[in-house]
Amino acid sequence: MNIMKSFRETLLNSKHVLILSGSGISAESGIPTFRGAGGFWRKYQVQNLATPEAFAANPSLVWEFYEYRRTVAAQAQPNTAHQAIAEFQKRLRENNRIVSIITQNIDGLHQKAGADNVVELHGSLFKTQCTKCKVIEKNECIPICPALEGKGSPDPNTLSSDVAVKDLPRCNKNNCGGLLRPYIIWFGENLDQQVLSNAHEAVDSCDACLVVGTSSVVYPAAMFAPLVAQRGVSVAEFNIETTPATRDFQYHFDGPCSVTIPEALAP
Repeated sequence: MNIMKSFRETLLNSKHVLILSGSGISAESGIPTFRGAGGFWRKYQVQNLATPEAFAANPSLVWEFYEYRRTVAAQAQPNTAHQAIAEFQKRLRENNRIVSIITQNIDGLHQKAGADNVVELHGSLFKTQCTKCKVIEKNECIPICPALEGKGSPDPNTLSSDVAVKDLPRCNKNNCGGLLRPYIIWFGENLDQQVLSNAHEAVDSCDACLVVGTSSVVYPAAMFAPLVAQRGVSVAEFNIETTPATRDFQYHFDGPCSVTIPEALAP
């Protein structure tokens, strides 16, 4: 039997489908992955900027990096894979079935495509957290503050930031005035416990799973699909190459997500 036909029949009998997405799905919309060769912003690797220590040492430089990422994400459009997932979720909901989306991405493209109840494991480019009062708020303004307008160029010849710390985004909640940071789970930080709980609930209750555009090496997300597979639930991996977890899954579909996902999720 054709494996795509087999997987589509599995979906037909599923009541709760889990979709796990990673950077590969958004790369097709022009979102940089910052992985592998060429994965630099200016002279910096993302691992050297996406840490609380980097923000403490040079918040202006880190904010320029994230202003660049926010601008790119705001201009990007969902591709056919994002759209197919959103339409699939809506279609199944009309039949009292569930599609849970857990993403490692921070770009908001699932939501822009029309999906809802998206579990964002690593935070969002369009949310901030106050370093003083800890409040988390949505913020889609580009630029996020006047001082960052036109900043964030990836030009490797621009090595530092000339933005004064006092001019960086500040908290307006109850006249707090605290320095805002991107609401991103940085390297060395723990995931939000409620977000993690929501993710585990979906992992534990799904009866079919799609792994879309992720290398399956970043934890804790990397353990979700193998846990599903261990329960005997069908897992399908959609990626441009195999991953360390491929052998654990029943299905693997090579190729761009923008091609394979619409075929898998078509009515």
